[in-house]
Amino acid sequence: MTTATEFEPDRDLDAVRVFRRGPAAKLELNRPDSLNAWNQALGLALRDTVRELAQDDSVRAVLITGAGRAFSSGADLRERASGDRTDIYTILTERYHPIITGIRSMPKPVVAAVNGVAAGIGLSLALACDLVVGAQSAYFVLAFVNIGLVPDGGSSLLVPTRIGFARATELAMLGSRLSSEQALEWGLINRVWPDADVMPQAEALVWQLANGPTGSYAGTKRQLNAWLYSRMDDQLELEAQIQQERSRSADVAEGIAAFAAKRPPAFTGD
Repeated sequence: MTTATEFEPDRDLDAVRVFRRGPAAKLELNRPDSLNAWNQALGLALRDTVRELAQDDSVRAVLITGAGRAFSSGADLRERASGDRTDIYTILTERYHPIITGIRSMPKPVVAAVNGVAAGIGLSLALACDLVVGAQSAYFVLAFVNIGLVPDGGSSLLVPTRIGFARATELAMLGSRLSSEQALEWGLINRVWPDADVMPQAEALVWQLANGPTGSYAGTKRQLNAWLYSRMDDQLELEAQIQQERSRSADVAEGIAAFAAKRPPAFTGD
C-alpha cells in the first residue's frame, strides 16, 4: 500500500500544492484554516494547475484532495461579504468552469479523495472527477440554497447523472447533508474508508491508475463524456446566467449577511 510519504512536494502555489510520485500527481487544496474555501487565489491556482496537469504527458493519473480536515467548504463567502465586487457570472465562467471542464476533458483518470466536508463548488469539484472516495466522517452538501443561490460549477448536471432527479432535487432544494455511507448507497461516490485509511487507500488507487493503460482510461472517459456530458458547456452557461440573476436578489444579500453574522437567514422569497 502506498503511503503519504511516497508523494514528494513538486510545486507550492500557496493556495494549492502539488505532489508527485512518478507518473502520479496529487493536487491538494491548501487553505485549511478556512476549510479550503474557494477565494480568488485558490480558484486561479486550481484552474492553472488543472491545465498544467492535463497537458503534462508525464502525469498519467491525478488525485485531488484537501489539506487539513476538509475537502472544500465551497465558495469563501467572507470574501464576498468583505466587499469583493467581481460578479458571479465572471467568477464562474473565467475561474470555475475551466476547472470543471478541464477535469472532465483531461485524457487521464482523476480521483477525488474527500477527507471532510465537500460543499457547494467543493462538491462540484469532487463530482467532476472520475472516481470519488470518501472518509467515513466526510459529508456532502449542495449548500447553495442556504444563502438563496442555485447549484453551480456543473452540479446541476453532475449530481443528477450520478443519483437521479428525485435525490438531486432533495439535495438542491432542502440543502440536505449526506453522509459518506449514504452517499455510497445512493451512488454519489465510489468507496468509503475509515478516516485513517482514506489517504493511503486513495494514493494506492491513483498509483494503480497511473501505472495502468492510460489510453484505455482516456477512451472510456471520452465515451462517458459523450453520453452523459455532451451538453455540459450549455448547462454551465445556464447555471452562470441564473446564478447571476440570483446574486442580485434580496434573499442572497440576506443569506450572505446572515452567514457573516452567524445567524439564521430571514428570506422574503425574492
